[in-house]
Amino acid sequence: VEMTDPSSEPAGAIKAIDRHSVHQICSGQVVLTLATAVKELVENSIDAGATSVDIKLKDSGTELVEVSDNGKGVEEANFEGLTLKHHTSKLRDFTDLIHVETFGFRGEALSSLCALSDLTVVTCHEAAQVGTRLVFDHSGHLTQRSPHPRQKGTTVSLGQLFYTLPVRHKEFQRNIKKEYTKTICVLQSYCIISTGVRITCTNQTGQGKRTPVLSTNGSHSMKDNIGAIFGPKQLQSLLPFQQLSPTDTVKEDYGLSNTELPKDLFTISGFVSRGDHGVGRSATDRQFYYINNRPCDPSKISKLVNEVYHMFNRHQYPFIALNITVASECVDVNVTPDKRQIFLQEEKLLLAIIKSSLIAMYESGVNKISLNQISFSTNSEHTSKDFYRAAELSPDVEGCQIVPASETERKSSSLSPFESSEGAGNCSPVGRSVLDGFRYGRKTDSDLDPGGESLLSESSSSSAAPDSLCATTGLEFTSPEVAVDDKPDIKCEVLDEPLDEEDTVERHIDRQIEEHLSEAADETDVSPDAKKAKLEDSCFSSENKNTHSVCSEVTSGTKMDAPVCLQKRAVPLQFSFQELGGRLRKLQEQQRQKAEDQLRYRRFKAKISPGENQSAEDELKKEIRKDSFKAMEIIGQFNLGFIITKLNSDIFMIDQHATDEKYNFEMLQQHTVLQGQRLIVPQNLHLTAVSENVLMENLDIFRKNGFDFLIDEDAQVMERVKLVSLPTSKNWTFGLGDIEELIFMLSDSPGVMCRPSRVRQMFASRACRKSVMIGTALSTTEMKKLVVHMGEIEQPWNCPHGRPTMRHLANLNIISQD
Repeated sequence: VEMTDPSSEPAGAIKAIDRHSVHQICSGQVVLTLATAVKELVENSIDAGATSVDIKLKDSGTELVEVSDNGKGVEEANFEGLTLKHHTSKLRDFTDLIHVETFGFRGEALSSLCALSDLTVVTCHEAAQVGTRLVFDHSGHLTQRSPHPRQKGTTVSLGQLFYTLPVRHKEFQRNIKKEYTKTICVLQSYCIISTGVRITCTNQTGQGKRTPVLSTNGSHSMKDNIGAIFGPKQLQSLLPFQQLSPTDTVKEDYGLSNTELPKDLFTISGFVSRGDHGVGRSATDRQFYYINNRPCDPSKISKLVNEVYHMFNRHQYPFIALNITVASECVDVNVTPDKRQIFLQEEKLLLAIIKSSLIAMYESGVNKISLNQISFSTNSEHTSKDFYRAAELSPDVEGCQIVPASETERKSSSLSPFESSEGAGNCSPVGRSVLDGFRYGRKTDSDLDPGGESLLSESSSSSAAPDSLCATTGLEFTSPEVAVDDKPDIKCEVLDEPLDEEDTVERHIDRQIEEHLSEAADETDVSPDAKKAKLEDSCFSSENKNTHSVCSEVTSGTKMDAPVCLQKRAVPLQFSFQELGGRLRKLQEQQRQKAEDQLRYRRFKAKISPGENQSAEDELKKEIRKDSFKAMEIIGQFNLGFIITKLNSDIFMIDQHATDEKYNFEMLQQHTVLQGQRLIVPQNLHLTAVSENVLMENLDIFRKNGFDFLIDEDAQVMERVKLVSLPTSKNWTFGLGDIEELIFMLSDSPGVMCRPSRVRQMFASRACRKSVMIGTALSTTEMKKLVVHMGEIEQPWNCPHGRPTMRHLANLNIISQD
């Protein structure tokens, strides 16, 4: 008998991970990017009370990241715990987190950086005579210390960031330009909010000289910091944020109408772009948000700001720097490792304040057309305005004709605007709008008569509203109560004479019933059933209702009900829910079985419909390869606009104009070199240091787009690049906005050939004009040429204007089975 080792453990036993592995795993989650590493070091410097922070990068941060400050320095007693996990001087227990005011508080940053790089610290405490150089291992333990000359403050150096994680290190080096751009963007956010702190950043490539990237002068004004980073031109387009209380309409949008809102909970300050076209930006690359001076990414606020801005400037995005001050107990910053996501109490109130404030700011500077200056076809100016506002508030009225409501004007017209020979379908739009507004109980500005008196008392209900309109306009409503779906069935007619003050709808109805009864009594040769049917048809009735009530409101404000009970003959019908349900289930099962049989053989399931364009395009991308176009057989031309092709058992329809346009467009994109027009005097662009670097690294792409620059690397930041040539093409002109758009695209995809959107529009226009037009008869050779061209371009599925180029028609196998 074999003996088993009692100490052996099963393969799937649960046991603790060793501390070293835990340290490495967690560290990789805390510091994810170069931007996070730099951010943590800058925050430590600001928390230490520094008034000067200097960031030095070598090879954009792949070789070395060094952050120096003039803060308090590190006491000797804290050397050992400086880089240990969860060692911090900011917190003692969890309750302290509520009132934390520093950027850092978890004690994770330096410990994680030790695990991901070679970390050294040179520090000199304000009470020390000489500085000390500290070297730490990857576990955060102090391995070496030595005296080192230094003034008060601390310098932290990171060598070979991420080299302990081979996969991430390789990815980091491959995408270093993107990482570098994101890092500078994060630094810009700290430069704006850190008033009284001078922040500088430089980068050294290889053995070259150190080039400045950004710098502030330590001003105590956010506005000065914005000017130092983005230049004086950016300042000229900014408005100071003016906080206002939320309006009633906005509060209703956020469901805050009936709630008691706290006062002075939020204090908002900052700057935002003007709403004029041309002063915004083509992307959201300059939007900075802060909660209690802490940079963050509030997605809801960002979305709201852009939506409001698009109300006044549709095609651009604003520059915005917004600092929201709120009590610390109303904020939770301990959400994500980088602390960029923050939870807020009363978030809806904050959104309402921001929305109301932005709308008020932009509306005050926008030239609006006054509705009072619009002339309508009426002699009563006041009535016209009121009816226009009623039509504006109605959700289902696109245009309107203003109709006078006074008695003299009504009599002077041969046909009232509300009168209809065929029911409400012929009512004027305003008439239908006003009737709908009364039916649903909406009280608008149009509820006022020309004299200013209210047509509806505040206590009037929706059922009484139509009769008050009757009493004022002399209209008779023959359908008292209708559902929303029955709106088109409303019938309006003009009474022979308006109702007197003492008359009511009830008496009017009684008179009509008596008249009908007397007429029926005279017709002795008519059967009782026929009399009854005639009476029912002549009274105020509806096909689907047996009991009706008509409410009337006279000028005194009283309401009276006049019930009219009509009895109808009931005819019993045989009906069985069970039998109906069985038939429906059988029919659904047959349809499902048929659909499943078809889908077994179908690779293309999307229909030719605008709503399924994306699904159809995805199917084509999946099933059609570039060499498939050469293998397609030309069947013929349909309607002088579409090429019908066959690939195996599938039939396709190809738009001859759209496919030729897309081919011509991509050829223009790839091979056209725009000619530039030289300027008489070089123009200083005042680009930021990051934008200057992106431009200088991609000069060939700018030159292919027709731009040329004069580069002076020894000049100051924002003055190193000057524009000397602009692209021109017939009526198309380009400028600084196109340069900034190219810089933004190249920041995300450095070295990739791209075009500004306006150049793409120009190429799309040219490609459209030179392409085969709809209505042109094509030979088989010409059709084959167009189809083969589709396999030679990158994206053959849509033309530049968004029109589909190709769709699947049918599968011959499925057709033969059917």
